[in-house]
Amino acid sequence: MKTKKYTLRKFINDVHLWLGIGSGIILLIICLTGTILTFEEEIKSVFTEEINVSPTTQILPIEELTENLAAEGDVVRVSISPEKTKPYEFSVKTNKEDRRGTTFFMDQYSGAYTKSAPNVLDGFFMTMFKMHRWLLLDMAIGRPIVGISTIIFLILSITGIVLWFPKKQLKKLKWKNLKPGFKIAWRAKWKRVNHDLHVTLGFYTAIFLVIMSLTGLFWSFEWYKDAGSAVLGTEVFGARGGGPKIDSQASVNSETASFTKILKITEVELPFEGTTILQIPSAKDPIFSIRKYHDTDFFETAVDELKIDRDGTLISKEIFSEKPFNVQLANSIRSLHMGTIFGWFSKTIYFISCLIATSLPITGVIIWLNKLKKKPKKKKKILKA
Repeated sequence: MKTKKYTLRKFINDVHLWLGIGSGIILLIICLTGTILTFEEEIKSVFTEEINVSPTTQILPIEELTENLAAEGDVVRVSISPEKTKPYEFSVKTNKEDRRGTTFFMDQYSGAYTKSAPNVLDGFFMTMFKMHRWLLLDMAIGRPIVGISTIIFLILSITGIVLWFPKKQLKKLKWKNLKPGFKIAWRAKWKRVNHDLHVTLGFYTAIFLVIMSLTGLFWSFEWYKDAGSAVLGTEVFGARGGGPKIDSQASVNSETASFTKILKITEVELPFEGTTILQIPSAKDPIFSIRKYHDTDFFETAVDELKIDRDGTLISKEIFSEKPFNVQLANSIRSLHMGTIFGWFSKTIYFISCLIATSLPITGVIIWLNKLKKKPKKKKKILKA
C-alpha cells in the first residue's frame, strides 16, 4: 500500500484545523461580542428617550449657553447637529475623575438643559466591550491573549481561502469546478449542509474578517501599531488633542472672536451639512479647534478640521478628501474595524460577517468530528478485503 505524500495543501489543512480547534472558544467569544457591539448605538437608542427641541427664529449664543452650564463644571466641547430639532450636546467635566466628560443636552433656543440619563444597557455593552477586548481578564493578560487569537484568526481566514479552491484544479481553474463553492446544498444531508455553511459562508466573509483582524491588532500590540505606522508612513492613533500644540499668534490687545463668528468661518470654509464639534478654548489653549463630520454623506466617518486663532484668524485647514491615501487609511482604522465607515451599509455587512464568523468554530469542529467517525470504518473495510 502506497504512503500518501505530505503535500503543502495537507500542511495548510492541518494548520487550519489545529489552530481552529485550539482557539475555537476564544474566537467564538470575540466574534459573538463583536457581533453584538456592531449595532450598540442603535440598540441603546431604542431604550433612550429621544430629545428634540422646537426651533425658533433666534439661537442663543454659545457663550450664554456655556455660562448656563458653568455651575455643572468645566465645559469642554459642544456638538452641533445639522438638524434644527436636535439640541446642542455639551461635554462637561463635572469633576477631576470625569475624564471623558458628562453629556448635557441643551435647548439652543431657550437655554434649558438636561443631563444625559444612564442607559439601561450601558452595563451590558461595557461587559461585551471588556469581553471583546480583554475576555473580562486583567488588561495586561487579556489584551495579548485576544491579540494572539486575532493573529490565529487572520491565519485561519487566509488558509480558509486557499482551502476553498478545488483540490485538483489549482493549475487549471474552471467555473464548473469553482461553482459548488459558491452555494450551499440545502437539499443534501445535514453533514454536507454543515460543510457548505463552513466553507461557503467562510469564503464570502473572508475579506471582511481579514480587514477586522488586521485593524483589530492595532489595539492589541504596541509593536504592531508602530509597524503599521511605519508601513503607512503616518502615525496611527495619533496623539489625543489633535497633534502638537499650536500657540496663539494673535496680538495681546486683540479681541477674542465670538463663537458666532467662529461658526460663520466654519460654514464658509466647510460648506456642507454635518455634525460640528467645537472645542471650547481655555486659558491654557486659546485656539479654536473645529471638527466637522460628513455624517450626512455615504462616507460618514470622514472629518474635516479647522484651527482658528482666538482673534478669528484661520491657522490651518485639513480636508479629509485632500489628504494622501495613506493618511486617510490611518485615520480610518477605527471605523474600518468597527464597520462604521459607510454607516448602516457597512455595519450590516459587518454584522452578518461577525455572525457567520461566530458560527465557523462550531461548524468547523462538527466537520472534524465527522471525519474522526469515518476513519474506523475505512480500517474495517481494509481488514475485510
